[in-house]
Amino acid sequence: MSDAPTREAMEYDVVIVGAGPAGLSAAIRLKQLDADLQVVVLEKGSEVGAHILSGAVLDPCGLNALIPDWKKKGAPLNVPVTSDAFFVLGEEGKVRVPNAVMPPLMSNHGNYVVSMGNVCRWMAEQAEELGVEIFPGMACSEIVWDGDRVKGVVAGEFGRNADGTEGPGYEPGMELHGKYVMLGEGVRGSLSKQVIAYHKLDADADVQKYGLGMKEIWEIDPDKHTPGKVVHTMGWPLGKNAGGGSFIYHLDNNQVYVGFVVHLNYKNPYVFPYMEFQKFKHHPMVAELLKGGKRVAYGARAITEGGYQSLPKTAFPGGVLLGCAAGMVNVPRIKGNHNAMLSGKAAAEAAHEAIQAGRAGDVLDGYDTEVREGAIGKDLKRVRNVKPLWSKYGLTASLTVGGADMWLQNLTGWSPLNVAHGKNDADSTEEASKHQEIVYPKPDGKLSFDRLTNVAFSFTNHEESQPAHLKLKDASVPVAINLPKYAGPSARYCPAGVYEFVGEGDAAKFQINFQNCVHCKTCDIKDPSQNIVWTTPQGGDGPNYPNM
Repeated sequence: MSDAPTREAMEYDVVIVGAGPAGLSAAIRLKQLDADLQVVVLEKGSEVGAHILSGAVLDPCGLNALIPDWKKKGAPLNVPVTSDAFFVLGEEGKVRVPNAVMPPLMSNHGNYVVSMGNVCRWMAEQAEELGVEIFPGMACSEIVWDGDRVKGVVAGEFGRNADGTEGPGYEPGMELHGKYVMLGEGVRGSLSKQVIAYHKLDADADVQKYGLGMKEIWEIDPDKHTPGKVVHTMGWPLGKNAGGGSFIYHLDNNQVYVGFVVHLNYKNPYVFPYMEFQKFKHHPMVAELLKGGKRVAYGARAITEGGYQSLPKTAFPGGVLLGCAAGMVNVPRIKGNHNAMLSGKAAAEAAHEAIQAGRAGDVLDGYDTEVREGAIGKDLKRVRNVKPLWSKYGLTASLTVGGADMWLQNLTGWSPLNVAHGKNDADSTEEASKHQEIVYPKPDGKLSFDRLTNVAFSFTNHEESQPAHLKLKDASVPVAINLPKYAGPSARYCPAGVYEFVGEGDAAKFQINFQNCVHCKTCDIKDPSQNIVWTTPQGGDGPNYPNM
């Protein structure tokens, strides 16, 4: 007999996992097409926007297609980009790359500096006005299968004890069934990962690549604040240790987004992405901007960076992958929200057509074709060589050859290059014996901060009595393999201080402080033994980003 809990089930036309820009766009478009469709959106954050973290300079093309009168309806796109600058940094100085040599697609003219959390909150209001049901605090922990078809999801399971047994207030959750299930979980979603593996959706794709994005919101001196100013940098402090760069976006209310991205294919296990970010803020250009200001929020999340060649098949029996669940970020532009919105719109249209034709639960091949051949595919295809060139040959090759390749595709729509990524990010990690330890400056508490202090500014919280949502395939691997072979990289690659090694030698123990987790998924991606599996904690747990 099965010991699975007995759950009630609710039936919908479409079940959407994740109230991000992709999931909400799908919900809105479905109700625009047919007001009678029963559509539900399930969000693991405590509220819509609580787990949304993005740069963000938003290309409004996705919103234009979905809600053409968004400005009239009060969408929070209030800060148009007013200037756009790109620098290559040295330790003390900087060199500006002239805007004239940048491919046209890199221009931010017509875009907006936004809080994507607030954009999603506004989109949720639009969805609810159309009759969409949105349930925040409802983590989706399991797929409901009907043979090979995804029939639905399990959401809202609460009350397990730390050892996994049912506690006194245990709630088994509910099954939500749909004619179609749309997975808009974002990067490395736990359900998306299962479906991709089960249906081998990535069989014909290149390996997926990722970056770790970290971000702080600062309130700065009004005399230094220029609403709409956009700055990107590359180079120092990463140098040859890792690929990546920074962004500095001036929004309204004297606030600035300061962000840093580290590509997760770095070789040296001593690289400490969080400390690279903190070090970056001491560059004279950045330190002068932030001097006298205060940091008011912090967060982190992984970014899908594989691009066009790494797209898995996006349709499967009974559902689709939306946005970053498939990987739709244009890496040179550091933008994916517009493609996420376009994917949600396209998925809704494909599902609506199938439901109208009585084809519920089949494979929406038309959606997959639209992703690859429509606006999303065109956006990703023309930049497909930039990231692998950077990974294989370094920053200079990415700037020169990658830049020339983007110019060629802009002018002709064609490129002779089709560069593959090679190893995945976990396999890119080399043994510690091949590298020297990197000594990072101690945070000064003014410009730079220790991880635990900063995590407090993510407002993250997890019910401590529940099972740890970070699972080890083999509990012996961290101490037996990762510590001696790779110098225990999880203590460094996590931007929230979740993992630590306590004691030394034979007395060493691996400790998981899951309460600190900001749901970035880096551990699931970068662990060299691929021993850590990120799963959803109880609904509502995790960060509570106010304005990210």
